[in-house]
Amino acid sequence: MLSSAFGFNGGVSAPHRAAALAGRDILNAGGSAVEAMVAAAAAIAVAYPHMNGIGGDGFWIIHRPGHAPVAVSGAGRAAGLASVDWYAAQDVHDALPARGPLAALTVPGAIASWRAALQHCPRGNRIPLSDLLAPAIALAQDGIAVTENQARTTREKLAGLKDVRGFASTFLHDGAVPNPGHRLRQPALAQTLAHLAAQGLAEFYQGDIAQTHAAFLEDAGSPLRRDDFANFQAEVTTPLTTSVRAGQIWNMIPPTQGIASLMILGLFDRLNVRDAEGFDHLHGLIEATKLAFIRRNSELGDPDHMATNAQDWLAPEALDALALQISRDHARPWPEVAKPGDTVWMGIADSDGCVVSFIQSVFWEFGSGLVCDKTGVFFQNRGAGFSLTPGPNQLRPFARPFHTLNPALAKLSDGRVLAYGTMGGEGQPQTQAAVFSRYAMFGQDLQQAISAPRWLLGKTWGDATTSLKLEDRFDPALVASLKSAGHEVEMIPPYSDMAGHAGGVAYWPDGLIEVGADPRADGAALGF
Repeated sequence: MLSSAFGFNGGVSAPHRAAALAGRDILNAGGSAVEAMVAAAAAIAVAYPHMNGIGGDGFWIIHRPGHAPVAVSGAGRAAGLASVDWYAAQDVHDALPARGPLAALTVPGAIASWRAALQHCPRGNRIPLSDLLAPAIALAQDGIAVTENQARTTREKLAGLKDVRGFASTFLHDGAVPNPGHRLRQPALAQTLAHLAAQGLAEFYQGDIAQTHAAFLEDAGSPLRRDDFANFQAEVTTPLTTSVRAGQIWNMIPPTQGIASLMILGLFDRLNVRDAEGFDHLHGLIEATKLAFIRRNSELGDPDHMATNAQDWLAPEALDALALQISRDHARPWPEVAKPGDTVWMGIADSDGCVVSFIQSVFWEFGSGLVCDKTGVFFQNRGAGFSLTPGPNQLRPFARPFHTLNPALAKLSDGRVLAYGTMGGEGQPQTQAAVFSRYAMFGQDLQQAISAPRWLLGKTWGDATTSLKLEDRFDPALVASLKSAGHEVEMIPPYSDMAGHAGGVAYWPDGLIEVGADPRADGAALGF
């Protein structure tokens, strides 16, 4: 069994080694965890394009010693033209398209989130922006080695992407899916990043880059216009929070499903399960997931249009009442509607005790697939998550769609600060629950908690079935017990992508930093 990496100078967990190294180098140069995360975020946008990019969204939870955690929400808003009536005029009536220009209907919020996060460096900005973006610029200019994960994903999703404007010329090689190890250069993206490094991140929304993107998107048929970029800002706010016996947990505000992640752990804590990896552990978390998802699916959306404040869902009396609905030995009937999506999660801690939990995404693999040839930026399809029917997630001008993205952070009762998270759409709250419960409630090593076999209820990244999926490393007796309780079990391969790409970074009270990364991805856990 793998064990955690440890160090005192810094810690980085990322699903691609290039991002982990970029973050480490900034820490070694004297930068804060926030600055190191900007470097890692830019690097992974280049190195892992099937999972994220600067044409997507970004979310942060930042812990600074002596301060309450801060949330930065880079949830892009819908175009001012993006209404149900506008889409009806484009002959879109039942569901928003998932690929192409009509799927690219929300402003990319990632770079705005970087810019806002940099305002919360513990001791101010110590590293120039040009240095933060330099690793990403070099990767884009010199080329990345395509991972097996990227090659496989491109092959699996090619039918929906190959004819979208700009995709083939950017991500295919001579019209074919690149093999693992192929050198993929992104020179236009390198120039865009270099321009941002020289002129500042605001250029993405108010400068020449914004003008280029607005013209490109309008010509392609997207509803986004220059004013949509110019008026966008990331939101800096107080994250949602709840307490369990292991400590206090924070997660992202709506429209993300951070509320579901907190509800699952709050409900599970009320079951008073004392032993890890047995029936009570898995069954309890799975049943808590069902109750959290039922409320999430019916009420969560843009907070401007929700009936109740999400923090109220976490009131102790509300969770007490909901926990009574969990049967200790029988599975609640399933499924409910699932939420797709993929992403990257990363965590960084510096020697001063600043800890960052960060997530960045373009929604589906390669987002909308729409690539601007002049900038190399491909645009997310997060807006495809809007509904065209009334409710909190209905498409409206300037609204924010439901987000699966939710970086998590906890302060444990012994003083440790833990940043943790994962990719995986519907699986994100479930994998967070697995990692947190194993590490914080049951005392497992962080890397062990991440590497251990995982489960997944319902549809998620790369899959369409709604069963309870178990990695084929669980004790057969446990699998049999879950089946006997009424769970519809489906076995999936060990270390499956469907179980997410998780990670964690913990800052201990004595300054020790503990790091774990997922063997299911292409990343690294660096403690140094």
